[in-house]
Amino acid sequence: MRNVILPIVTALALGAATPAMAQDSGGQISMQIALDVATDLGIVTVSHTEFHGDKWEIEGRDRTGRWMEVYVDSRTGEVRYVNRGW
Repeated sequence: MRNVILPIVTALALGAATPAMAQDSGGQISMQIALDVATDLGIVTVSHTEFHGDKWEIEGRDRTGRWMEVYVDSRTGEVRYVNRGW
């Protein structure tokens, strides 16, 4: 009987598992798209990425090592702000 219990419990556990569903982003762009926009502006090394509901804030360095900050609109993908170097 013990030899049957473990496979039954395993089958029940696998049957109860549900696949993870993608969260509806409500028409907002993904982080990867925002990173692509920042890369097009010159960021080659990303050090920080943060989502603030209406914008993605991406910080990093350009190819010369200068610090950059880019804000990308989370709905349209348009660049809102660019700060190059300190």
